[in-house]
Amino acid sequence: MDYKDLKKILDAFDKSKTNVLELETEEFRIYLDKSVSVQSAPAAAQPVQNVQSVQEPIVQKVEAKPECEVEGDLITSPMVGTFYQAPSPDSPPYVKVGDKVKKGQTLCIIEAMKIMNELEAEFDCEILEVLVEDGQPVEFDTPLFRVKKLS
Repeated sequence: MDYKDLKKILDAFDKSKTNVLELETEEFRIYLDKSVSVQSAPAAAQPVQNVQSVQEPIVQKVEAKPECEVEGDLITSPMVGTFYQAPSPDSPPYVKVGDKVKKGQTLCIIEAMKIMNELEAEFDCEILEVLVEDGQPVEFDTPLFRVKKLS
């Protein structure tokens, strides 16, 4: 991954309402959490090998926090492609936070190889959170929506 791609990910995360982002590929792993504040000493004050030992407990504390767990089920991408919230740029999104969705209703479009694939709800649910930005590339199993199943 080059610097520009990393910068795009960081900017998108900064602007999003999401508090935690974990991204892992064969090449790297990124874990970001907006709720953790890291205070570091000036670089000259500590040798580099001590920085790892200072940050390691912080990561362990974040993963152990029960309040990081968010309720709801995830709807994930069934394929690699580009996520679109609406059928065209000037159309309203298919769904937004708070919408109640019926089984079979279109949630979004995943464009793959110039083919627009509509992703439909597999069950009745309420949209709690949209986890990706419009036009964002997604991979297989990328979380797209956090939803609450309705009976």
